[in-house]
Amino acid sequence: QVQLIESGGGSVEAGGSLRLSCAATLRTFSSYEMAWFRQAPGKEREFVASVNWNGGRTDYRDSVKGRFTISRDNAKNAAYLQMNSLKSEDTAVYYCAARIDIATMGDTRHEYNYWGQGTQVTVSS
Repeated sequence: QVQLIESGGGSVEAGGSLRLSCAATLRTFSSYEMAWFRQAPGKEREFVASVNWNGGRTDYRDSVKGRFTISRDNAKNAAYLQMNSLKSEDTAVYYCAARIDIATMGDTRHEYNYWGQGTQVTVSS
């Protein structure tokens, strides 16, 4: 049974920081590309960031470049999203996702097989 469990969400003022964590029960975690998506009320779920199997490649949506950092620890079966300089428009439910690493980076929700339940991030201005 594959489980992705997010934690670290919460409420913060604009300009603040949060670190999201994703704990995975994937048997061969290092074979998976990991990603974060987010969904704001009334909007589609959108790609935020992804990291390849060994952490050597990352990809970000333009609006978070320079503010967010995705990383992973294969020894702990975990992925992370460090979010700095948060803005009110970052408010959303953040989801961890996983798919088998196929060398090309995935940035659409349909490319990912496994999903967590989500964690709420609220940024007040």
